[in-house]
Amino acid sequence: MLAIFQKQVAHAPQELNSPRSGAAKPRSPDEILRDFHAAHPADAFSTSFGGGAALACVGARECPAAGGHQRMFCGLDDIYCVFLGRLDNLSALIRQYGLCNKSTNEALLVIEAYRTLRDRGPYPADQVVKDLAGSFAFIVFDNKSGAVFAALSADGGVPLYWGIAADGSVVICEDREIVKRGCGKSYAPFPVGCMFHSEGGLKSFEHPMNRLKALPRVDSEGVMCGATFKVDTFTKINSMPRVGSATNWAAWDEGI
Repeated sequence: MLAIFQKQVAHAPQELNSPRSGAAKPRSPDEILRDFHAAHPADAFSTSFGGGAALACVGARECPAAGGHQRMFCGLDDIYCVFLGRLDNLSALIRQYGLCNKSTNEALLVIEAYRTLRDRGPYPADQVVKDLAGSFAFIVFDNKSGAVFAALSADGGVPLYWGIAADGSVVICEDREIVKRGCGKSYAPFPVGCMFHSEGGLKSFEHPMNRLKALPRVDSEGVMCGATFKVDTFTKINSMPRVGSATNWAAWDEGI
């Protein structure tokens, strides 16, 4: 899967951006999208949105980059989800969200969970994501509001990388080589057990009361290469906004 969001849609953490050096020059979003299609010429498909977003996926046939995990692309009520992996408690979540009379897969379940959050459901975002048991990565794009919501499970069973393209766009993909070629030195693994929102930034859903700390990455040539993010066990967030009638779930504290 691949997602590209221009700066007016989402901003990656500043620490992910590394000085441009050597031959590793970032590419434009169009070039990155072409690279993705070239890597999967038989079964890749993509869709672009007028607000500065693009989503791409590979068909159901397994590919080595995905490690054999199932891949899904779904859209519902102008909300789109690319999902990689599995949910072990899908049946329980279907009952929880009242979807028993509908044909629901993992991607549609994530869309329903996102819609519940967007419409001010009773739980904080970190708890909703933490309720998803399994190995997974997903990216949601709400074409109505222009919001981005992505997450990676805490077990590290699914690969996911992100970086910054030549024009400052956020690039998220499970294929390391696509992100590395597209973002030059400004790329890194997406942190496990974390979620990213276009307004609220990066958060740990495993440890929502702790801030994340950026740690510099150095490649095999000794050159700075993006940043990794770890939970800072010594720094607490004063409060985690909870969703309610007077609170927008997306207004997270800037935790980085």
